[in-house]
Amino acid sequence: MDRAIGDRGAVRVVQTLDALKRTGSNILLVGSSVTGAHEMACRRLCGHADADRRYRLVVTDERRPMASCDHDDRGNVRSIIYDAPETTAAPTAERDPAERSSRSPDPLEALGLEVIDAIDAIESEADGLGPSELRVCVDSLATLFQEHDTESVFRLVHVVSSRIEQAGGMGHYHLPVAADHEAVRLLEPMFDATVELRGERGGYEQRWSLDDRGLETDWVPL
Repeated sequence: MDRAIGDRGAVRVVQTLDALKRTGSNILLVGSSVTGAHEMACRRLCGHADADRRYRLVVTDERRPMASCDHDDRGNVRSIIYDAPETTAAPTAERDPAERSSRSPDPLEALGLEVIDAIDAIESEADGLGPSELRVCVDSLATLFQEHDTESVFRLVHVVSSRIEQAGGMGHYHLPVAADHEAVRLLEPMFDATVELRGERGGYEQRWSLDDRGLETDWVPL
């Protein structure tokens, strides 16, 4: 990959993201053991809940509702809380479909439809959405990988990301694992950008990659 490094790379990534804000985008956030970094990045990507013409939708684990995006009743914030498995094990990119939860025949299909319905309702309420007025947080894909097979998670991400892009919104998805994890390699091609997060010298840093454009920044403060 022809990488643009350092400040020049950062400028080019910012220019690309500005363009994506006008057309709709989906961003993957990765990095393990940096919960604070994920929360900080989430708040920035969601923006202020009370901003004019800004709508936020949070799809989250029942054990940590609205954990990444601080809830603010002043803004247009909606949440979809899905059932979470009891285990906290790391996700695997391959899971036997026979091991799916028996609570629902197609729980991720139902979740995808619920997200689409929520976006439809937001569009109707807003009487149409402008670029980047819709912000969606999915927290986290690791939870979904723990309980569902790879193909189902892949389909869910595809359906949700396509609908967000159609609405001209900005979606981001938390996957708190190492950047070289097999689940990241599986999902990364579906995203406009991947942001790797890490803790460094008492703070947090980020590194942005846009693989289809051959761009990657250096590590920069979050």
